[in-house]
Amino acid sequence: MSEHSDSLVSPKASDSGLHIQLHPLILLTISDHITRHAARCQQGPIVGALLGQQNGREVTLEHAFECLVTEGPNGEAQLPDSWFAERVQQFKDVHKAPALDLVGWWSTSPPTGPNASHLPIHRLILEKHNESAVFLAFHPGEVAGASSKGGKLPLTIYESVYEGGENANTNTMQVDSEEHPPPTLSIKFRELPYSVETGEAEMIGIDTVARTARNAAIYPSTTSRDPSQTSQAKQLSKEPQQQQQQQQQTTEPSDLLSPEEEELIASLNTRLNAIRTLESRISLIKSYVSSISSVPATPPPTTTLSHPILRNINACLSHLALLTPPANSALTRETLAQANDVHLVALLGQLSHSISHMRELGKRTAILNNARRTMAAAARKSGPSGLGGGGGSGGGMDLQMRMAGLQGRYGAGAGGGAGEEMLYSGRLGAGGDGF
Repeated sequence: MSEHSDSLVSPKASDSGLHIQLHPLILLTISDHITRHAARCQQGPIVGALLGQQNGREVTLEHAFECLVTEGPNGEAQLPDSWFAERVQQFKDVHKAPALDLVGWWSTSPPTGPNASHLPIHRLILEKHNESAVFLAFHPGEVAGASSKGGKLPLTIYESVYEGGENANTNTMQVDSEEHPPPTLSIKFRELPYSVETGEAEMIGIDTVARTARNAAIYPSTTSRDPSQTSQAKQLSKEPQQQQQQQQQTTEPSDLLSPEEEELIASLNTRLNAIRTLESRISLIKSYVSSISSVPATPPPTTTLSHPILRNINACLSHLALLTPPANSALTRETLAQANDVHLVALLGQLSHSISHMRELGKRTAILNNARRTMAAAARKSGPSGLGGGGGSGGGMDLQMRMAGLQGRYGAGAGGGAGEEMLYSGRLGAGGDGF
């Protein structure tokens, strides 16, 4: 939409007080849309819609989507009314918290600003969707020189106002009897200030894109082959397996890095840049201090003495003690005390665990001893009523009868021996263990 050269930018500055907060997701969407449009060799204008919020004088541009563009009866670019309204409603249904609305649209334009080719779409959005819609003009011609301009983004955001035409600016004398046509009002664009605002999710996405874009590379696809490559593959299939493996190893790219290696390289580069910056600042401070130092053998210093700078240097030196505490500081003692407390609690826990195991072992030993005593008592109680006990008592009676017979046979002379035999027989009969 940059074939016209007549610019519609107003020479007046914006007096509405609007401030635009541009999110990086808008830039990623615009870049993706333009890249796909160029890669597919598509013709026609590139147009997209902008979604965001308007809180007083602040307008946020948070999301964007590409639009379908048709050609009008006079060759102008137009948006299908039903399709565009349905598409906007779909995005409103998706983005409900927070609620987003159509706040403008974007397209490509020359650096001089929007021209007459942008008016049909802008009038459609003003009349049917948003009366205060903004226009984001992306300048493809300034992409190459964006880095040389201090990193300024190749885009401009405009608001539209109605300004009077040539009839309103004439200073000729008017007569009451003469009739003059009313001044014609035309749409003009005024540039608005903007700032880039980034959310947490956008920061993560942009960081991922920035880290992976450095190692992006294009390698020929190995899935689609022409007939010549197919015949070569058939010939290679007849060769030994080892030669095919060697050829595959030589054709595969070997300079690709894993995500872990890329992250490590990025971290090392960040630390290296920080160290280099610190070294340059330290060398600058040293050179300044040496230039203002007054030594009798050296000529007078040429650098002007600045007490605020010296106070800042002294403050930095005093902060070094906080960054590198001594070995016998209170922080070290406190850390050691906390470590000892942690180890003591761990030892007490192990001791409590061992005591619980000892208690469990004592309980099991007591149960086992009680069982053994119960079994021994039961065995002693069942002994006199057994078969051996009965035999013992019967044996005692037999011995008594034998003792009576011996007394009658040997008379009184054998009384002592008979008494011993009688005593012995009584012990045997009372015990009941041997017989």
